[in-house]
Amino acid sequence: MPLHVECPTCGAPVVWEAQSKFRPFCSHRCRLIDLGAWAAEEHRIPVEDAVPDWADDESGPQSH
Repeated sequence: MPLHVECPTCGAPVVWEAQSKFRPFCSHRCRLIDLGAWAAEEHRIPVEDAVPDWADDESGPQSH
């Protein structure tokens, strides 16, 4: 039995197999909508704020 997933854009069912040309999306349109959302920075990968090495140092960043 093939795996079925939901299209990340519209939620339509998508069969996950080689013949599903746009997987995980249901169509070219949904794939382009998602690409546009990434380009517009509507989707972001969450990251923890990096703390610089000098943050614990009372003298602050070193200038050269």
